[in-house]
Amino acid sequence: MSLTNDPDQWPFDDSPDEEVVTLDRIIRDGAPVLLVAHDDDGWQFLDGEHVFEDDGVVVYLGDMIQIDPTLADLSALPIGWHARRATVADEWQMAEGEPEVD
Repeated sequence: MSLTNDPDQWPFDDSPDEEVVTLDRIIRDGAPVLLVAHDDDGWQFLDGEHVFEDDGVVVYLGDMIQIDPTLADLSALPIGWHARRATVADEWQMAEGEPEVD
């Protein structure tokens, strides 16, 4: 049973039906999620590469957890914080504020 089907195991305060922002290349091409931002506008699941507005897509939080279950590790990420990792095998590094753009 997946996390999205069992409310007792769902780790986020937000519903699995919460709309979040991600990138077309993550959804369609399987690019890894390496950067997550949680701000007043909600969650953004990104790949750490340069982003153009046209790259963005809106999906459900539950969809993102099904794509990458390790994102559940960030369920307690406070609003105004972000998390980054170099590869999907690395641990998330969390920091307050907006992520720096390379």
